Amino acid sequence: MAITGSVTIRSLRLLELFTPASPRLTLSDLSRKSGYPLSTVHRLTSDLIEWGALERDSSGRFTVGLKLWEIASLAPRGTMLRELAMPVMEDLSQITRENVQLGIAEGTEVVFVERIAGQKAVPVQTRVGGRFPLTASGIGLALLAYMPTDVQEQVLAGPIEKFTERTVTDPVVLRRTLAEIRRSEVAISDRQVTMDAVSVAAPIFERPGTAVAAVSLVVSAEGASLNALVPLVRAAGRTISRALRPRQPT
Repeated sequence: MAITGSVTIRSLRLLELFTPASPRLTLSDLSRKSGYPLSTVHRLTSDLIEWGALERDSSGRFTVGLKLWEIASLAPRGTMLRELAMPVMEDLSQITRENVQLGIAEGTEVVFVERIAGQKAVPVQTRVGGRFPLTASGIGLALLAYMPTDVQEQVLAGPIEKFTERTVTDPVVLRRTLAEIRRSEVAISDRQVTMDAVSVAAPIFERPGTAVAAVSLVVSAEGASLNALVPLVRAAGRTISRALRPRQPT
């Protein structure tokens, strides 16, 4: 990575190096991954620790600081949406005992902003704050179906990541899928992410035709009853949509 950008940009690029697979990094790790000299990394990490964006454990490795999470939790797109969606998500979780997820689009990816784990439900690969391609998950497909045409074409132009033998990567098939989602207001991802899970998702509309988020159930592929799940998820999406829309003056 070239040493370019302001001190702020370089500091943020260091923070981007922390991932679920690498939540703890040494000074050498950060230097190697970023391409910055050790002296630069040392100076940047010292400032980040002083502010609270990074913390250092007893072994000398760096972790993301709690203050960074506190600031990020104030992001208005996620905060208001979560507050409005949580009662509906909790009801859906109580009724089904399955995984309930809430996601928004960020560029050509889904960012998961909330998740309720179901009791004895199928394991999922997502986490709050995690990202995932739009083309495979139920939430991603529900969002992609209502994106502007130019964004859809950018995504469908690929490359489209394949997760299982059932992942749809053919742009022609995906276009048909998106059209069906717009007709039914429900997206179904059948073993496209993992071979043991099915996701049923519904868009959340800020106004008609404009989906700002999506809610989903992720259930075991074995014995999944889509006829029972689809109406529940569609109703959840519509309920959150009504709560999200500004009230008209009386």
